Amino acid sequence: MKLSDYVVDVIAKEGVSHVFEFIGGAIVHLLDSIANRDDIQCVSVRHEQAGAFAAEAYARINGRLGVAMATSGPGALNLLTGIGSCYFDSVPCLFITGQVNTYEYKFDRPIRQIGFQETDIVSVAQSLTKYAELITDLNRIRYCLEKAIFLAQSGRPGPVLLDIPMNLQRTNIEPEKLESFFDSDEYKHILQENNSVNSKMLDDVIELISNSKRPIILAGGGVRAANASEFLEELVLKTGIPVVTSLMGIDAISHENPLYFGMIGSYGNRYSNLILANCDLLIILGSRLDSRQTGTRADTFARGAIKIHVDIDANELNAKVTVNFAIKSDVKEFLIPLNNKLKEFNKPDFSSWYETFRNVKDKYPTYSAEIKDGIIEPNRFIEFLSSKCKEGDIISLDVGQHQMWASQSFKLKAGQRLLNSGGMGAMGFALPAAVGAALSSRQDVIVIAGDGGMQVNIQELDTIVRLNLPIKIFVLNNSCLGMVRQFQDIYFEGRQQSTIYQNPNFVEIAKAYGIPAYNINVMEEAEEVINKVVSTVGPVFVEVKLENNTAVNPKLVVNRPIEDMYPHLDREVLKEIMLIDMVEEMDVPK
Repeated sequence: MKLSDYVVDVIAKEGVSHVFEFIGGAIVHLLDSIANRDDIQCVSVRHEQAGAFAAEAYARINGRLGVAMATSGPGALNLLTGIGSCYFDSVPCLFITGQVNTYEYKFDRPIRQIGFQETDIVSVAQSLTKYAELITDLNRIRYCLEKAIFLAQSGRPGPVLLDIPMNLQRTNIEPEKLESFFDSDEYKHILQENNSVNSKMLDDVIELISNSKRPIILAGGGVRAANASEFLEELVLKTGIPVVTSLMGIDAISHENPLYFGMIGSYGNRYSNLILANCDLLIILGSRLDSRQTGTRADTFARGAIKIHVDIDANELNAKVTVNFAIKSDVKEFLIPLNNKLKEFNKPDFSSWYETFRNVKDKYPTYSAEIKDGIIEPNRFIEFLSSKCKEGDIISLDVGQHQMWASQSFKLKAGQRLLNSGGMGAMGFALPAAVGAALSSRQDVIVIAGDGGMQVNIQELDTIVRLNLPIKIFVLNNSCLGMVRQFQDIYFEGRQQSTIYQNPNFVEIAKAYGIPAYNINVMEEAEEVINKVVSTVGPVFVEVKLENNTAVNPKLVVNRPIEDMYPHLDREVLKEIMLIDMVEEMDVPK
């Protein structure tokens, strides 16, 4: 069979129904191999970066492989931001790039280029992938393809890249006669890598839970990466331990669960940070504990707690925060046997702990400003929007202030998912991610974007209209790059270089693409407009007007422990809340 037909056949057998691509000469054979199939479709986006983000969201929603393709040279390079996003956020995606014919490729010759659009994408992408290879030998295609797909989905998931020259794509092969990765010593060696979970370790964890008075579970992105959300819910039910999440773990548990207590970190909920700071047992599930979670003083993070850290990546254990028990394991493979051992478990009485953190939550809700007539307060708007969305909706966020308002205040119902660009933090993520999420799930997708991020991949409005996808777009417009502007206000004496600008008319742009569009200028208009949006079939666009100086609060500043967020509480008030010793005062850099 033709090599390009074989590649597509293998992808289809993985259950991949959509390949995201922007066509170019170097991948014509691959896309032509999809054209006559009814089990897999090409989704033509308007920029390769958008295709990469769409594949990422596709994989995150269905828990399986996402696939994106691009041509050589500029097409391949345009995938890189999305590839990096998958790498940092542990998403299994296969990226396939076309390459010039092998007889046009420079290999080791000391010249810059021979073939048109020839670019060594493998060397460029290697630091952002689990595996990347230029295939120059037909007999390697089966081995490399099987290896790539396996590595993308095994261990800590992540992206892989295969670069396939055009002359190989069009050549006939006999796949069954080629070497299989699954018969190799390399594959057998990978299988020998063991997790560190054992029965004694699980017994120790259960004993720690039994002896704890103030336990907390911190759920990270690894819960979703391991498809372990149902097992987390089971653990919470059996033990009664409350849950806080990282930014990437925010949809690991329904927010309707009475033991869900918000998001921690630099832009987390104040009450969530206070709760975590006071715990005596912290069970960390699939979180890398970066400084956006712990603050810049990692030594103060959960300092009064015994810490158990479960992560599939051994390099993340004891890397930033020293813990008492470091457990190398996939989160699901840890939770399943732990839950089995908890069948006869007598749930401890945590009633006084519940009362403590419920009081804190009631006293310190997350609103960024007091209500003013005619002004939309973003946290309250997000909370109201969430009340209008239905079970099963997917929420896709861009990067910026709106991302934090939504992560702080969107109350996720059962079956809802929330997509964030975490480690890469790429503006322009939300719109193409919504495309992948909609095609993966066939559910409505709510895009919440800022005016800055919206313009990075605004061309994908065309993709949404062409496919008539059920994507509802809310752009929170304060006519600035608000997150950086807020940073400038704090640390640069208000010099707002490059962050303030004049926006185009977003509503008219949306209408030019054929999308129904509305404005919300004051909070009183929100209910009528949102009711129209959620009852509309197909795409809808809404511009939400905010004040230019709208800020994200509370937030953590440099050299403060996570319980001490800005605007800072009175020292005596904070001291009353803290059940452990306060951190000594330090000068905060100006």
